[in-house]
Amino acid sequence: MKKEACTTKKLFPELKAPYDNLLQDTLYPWEALPKIKAWIKAIQESLSDDYNEVKPGVFIHKTVKIFPNIYLGENIIIMEDCELRPGAFLRENVFAGAGSVLGNSCEFKNAVLFPHVQTPHYNYVGDSILGEYSHLGAGALTSNVKSDKTLLKIHFEDGEIETGLKKFGAILSDHVEVGCQSVLNPGTIIFSHTNIYPLSAVRGIIPGDSIYKDKSTIVKKRGKE
Repeated sequence: MKKEACTTKKLFPELKAPYDNLLQDTLYPWEALPKIKAWIKAIQESLSDDYNEVKPGVFIHKTVKIFPNIYLGENIIIMEDCELRPGAFLRENVFAGAGSVLGNSCEFKNAVLFPHVQTPHYNYVGDSILGEYSHLGAGALTSNVKSDKTLLKIHFEDGEIETGLKKFGAILSDHVEVGCQSVLNPGTIIFSHTNIYPLSAVRGIIPGDSIYKDKSTIVKKRGKE
């Protein structure tokens, strides 16, 4: 895939508030990752009375279903009709869009969930953006730091881009399905309506409307050729 095919506008062509304020001025979506903290703080200043500030800098909509034994760190917004299930560990800089599920024994850090994201069981979401209706199967993880701790580069057919980021998990477009116990390696980008087979180790850029079976077998869905 070439650089021009992986821009923010290609991954998120119909941005709505409040996500547009985070992403619309970026050429590539990973440029938004260092801005998440300030973006969440700015939103907090204009939240309605429908949100409870359960501790300083942590705002939860009154319709959110909260189960026992969750941890709420700092700089967090949970929007309407979400679920915070037992053992959810929200460290810092977490935004969960309406109708999302932050599941049991899942950890979140510097993460943005668009509406209706499902992270129900044993997931780690760090330094990542998950598009609308995306779903992580049980045990699926975003690995956000390379083993050698060097800065991330994104490789394209027409060259590479230095992100300048040490921590960069994954960016998913809308309606992405990630199979159980898959690992999205640092800097993974997945376009919309793509399915990842369970137990996959995913790296790089995965095109939309595809089925990822392994790194050498990525096929277009029927009717999408």
